[in-house]
Amino acid sequence: MCGICGFISKKNITLDDLTAMNDTMYHRGPDDCGQEIYVMKGGYNIGIAQRRLAIQDLTTAGHQPMHSPDRRLSVVFNGEIYNFLELREELKDYTFVSNCDTEVIIAAFLKWGKNCVHHFNGMFAIAIYDRENESLYLFRDRIGKKPLYYATTQDAFIFGSELKPIMAFPGFNESIRADILPRYLVQQYINAPDTIFENVYKLKPGSMLTYRKGILETEKYWDITEKYHTMNADPVTKYEDAKEGLKDLLRRSVSMRMISDVPLGSFLSGGYDSSLITAIAQEVSPDPVKTFSIGFNEEKWNEAPFAKAVSDHLGTDHTEYYIDEDQMLKQVRSISKYYDEPFADSSEIPTMLVSALAKTRVTVALSGDGGDEFFCGYNVYELVRMAQRLDPIGAAVHGLTGQGVGGMLGLEDKMPIKVRSISQNRDREVKTQFVNNSYKERAIKMVATDNFIPCDYEMESDYGVPNWQIRRMLLDMDTYLPGDILCKVDRASMKYSLETRCPILDRDVMEYSFRIPHSFKYHRGDKKHILKDIAYDYIPRELLDRPKQGFGVPLDKWLRGPLKAQLMDYSNQTFLKRQGLFDPEYTHDLIRDYLAKGDGGPATGANYSKLCWSYFQFQEWYHTYMEK
Repeated sequence: MCGICGFISKKNITLDDLTAMNDTMYHRGPDDCGQEIYVMKGGYNIGIAQRRLAIQDLTTAGHQPMHSPDRRLSVVFNGEIYNFLELREELKDYTFVSNCDTEVIIAAFLKWGKNCVHHFNGMFAIAIYDRENESLYLFRDRIGKKPLYYATTQDAFIFGSELKPIMAFPGFNESIRADILPRYLVQQYINAPDTIFENVYKLKPGSMLTYRKGILETEKYWDITEKYHTMNADPVTKYEDAKEGLKDLLRRSVSMRMISDVPLGSFLSGGYDSSLITAIAQEVSPDPVKTFSIGFNEEKWNEAPFAKAVSDHLGTDHTEYYIDEDQMLKQVRSISKYYDEPFADSSEIPTMLVSALAKTRVTVALSGDGGDEFFCGYNVYELVRMAQRLDPIGAAVHGLTGQGVGGMLGLEDKMPIKVRSISQNRDREVKTQFVNNSYKERAIKMVATDNFIPCDYEMESDYGVPNWQIRRMLLDMDTYLPGDILCKVDRASMKYSLETRCPILDRDVMEYSFRIPHSFKYHRGDKKHILKDIAYDYIPRELLDRPKQGFGVPLDKWLRGPLKAQLMDYSNQTFLKRQGLFDPEYTHDLIRDYLAKGDGGPATGANYSKLCWSYFQFQEWYHTYMEK
C-alpha cells in the first residue's frame, strides 16, 4: 500500500517539485520514498514518484521507482498483486532479484505488454513508463479498490493516488466544477470519472490509460455489465455446488491476502461479512488472528458485544475500544485533509477510529467490504423488489393524477411520499434510485448554476437486466461501492498508514458471484442467503442473526449543536457571494430554517440533515484546500 504520482511536461519541473508532490502523501507510505525525472524526446520530461508502505520484501530491493534490468521500463505501484507467486512461476524466463510483487509487474509487462493487467489478481494503481515507445501506461484494479487520478493541462499530464499531489503540481489551475455540486450534495460523494476540479478525472475501475506524444486514450479491460452477462450465461444451477464453489474461492482469497511480511489482522464488527472473513482467516492461520472492534456507549449503535461474542467463539486475539461522542467529533476536523475532495459519508468517522485502533498492533487488516453489493445485502434491495412489484399500479396512478395528458393536475403531489415516489418513478434510466424529488430540488437550487449534471445516475438501461434488484446491485458496483465505500476505507485506513484487504472483492470471487443464481442470494426474503449459509458453517446462527444495525452519526444533533456556529458561518451570504458557487439567499435561508427547526421554510426538520452535512463537508474541504 503506497501512494504514487508523476507528470509529463515541457515545463521545467524540478526534482524538488516532484518531491513536494510526493510528500503530500507521506501518510500513505512513511517507510520509503523515491522520485526520478527522465528526459523524453520532443522537449518533454517525465517524472514518477512513490511513497512506500512496506508490506512485501521489506528490504531496499522493493524500492520504487523500480526498473527492468535493461531500464526499458520504470514502474511505480500502489497496492498488492495477490497472485504474484503464481505469476513468478509463469514468468521463469525473467531473473528476479527481489521477493516483491512490483518486480512481477515488470516481468509481466515485458512478456505481455499492456495485456499484463488481465493476468493480475489484486488491488492496484500502476504507472509504467516504457522508453521503447515513450509511452506512459496507467492501470486501475477491476473494482476500484485503489484510487488513481489524472489531470490534463495545456502543457502537462499529471497523475496521482490522491488529488493532493496534483494540486501541488506547479501552476495547477484549481477551477471547481459547479455542475457536479448538486449530485454531490445528494449522493455525498463524487463518482468516477468526475472530480471536484475541471480537467481532473478519476480513472474508472477496470480501466487502463495510455499517454503517448500528447495523446490520451482510455479503455476498459474489465467491465461489470459485460462480465455479469458472460458469467451469468453459465450458471451454477445446484445450490450445494454454488455454496461449495464460493466457499473454496473465499478460502483461497483469504489465504492469498494473509501473505505479508508485517503483522496482519482483521476488522470484526460482528456482522456476517466481517465475521465470515475473520473465521476463514482463523481457519488458515497458525496463530490466533488479531481482530479489532469499536464500541459505542449508545446501545442502539453498539455492535461491540456481538463482535466480542464472535471473537470468543472463534478464539481470535481481540481488541476492542469504546469511544464517546467527543472522540468522534474530533475526527470531523481531519476529514477534509485526508479526503482531499468533498466526501460526506459520515461512516468515515468510525472507519477512521477502527483503523487507528488496528494500527496499534498491525499494518494490514482484512475487511468484509463487497458482501452487500455482490450478494444482495442492503435493505434498499428489499425496497427495490417491492417497487418493481408496485410499478404497474404506480404507472396507473401517475396516469390518472399526475402531470401527463388526462391527469388530474396537482393531485399526485398531495399523496403520501411513499405513494408519490412509486407513481412518479417513470424514468426507465433511474428506476431503482429513490432519491426524494424535493431533496434533489433543494440541492439544485442551492447551487448557483443552471448547468448541472443529473443528481441520479441515468444509466440503468445499460445493464440489460429486467430484475430491479440485480440492476440496482450492478449500479452499486459501478457507483456506490468504488465511489463511496472503497474511497472511505482507503482514505480512513491510509490516514494511519494501514493497508486494508477485501477478500470478497477478489477477481475470482466477484466473477463467480455472477454465476450464482439470484435466488441463491435473495431467497424467500432472506438477503445474502448463500453468504450467510457459509458463515453458519463457522459460527452459530444465534451469534449472527439480528437486524442489520450499522452505525449512524448523530448528524442532526451535531449540526444543531457543536457545529452550528460553523455551519452558520459557512452559510453567511457575504461569504457565499465571494465564493461564487452557491446561491447566497436560498442557501442561507435553507440552513437558517434547518437550524431553527422551522415548519414552513424550504428545508426544515431532521430529514435534511444529510443535505446540510454534505454542504458542511464541502465547505470544510473548501476551507482546507481553497482558502490557503
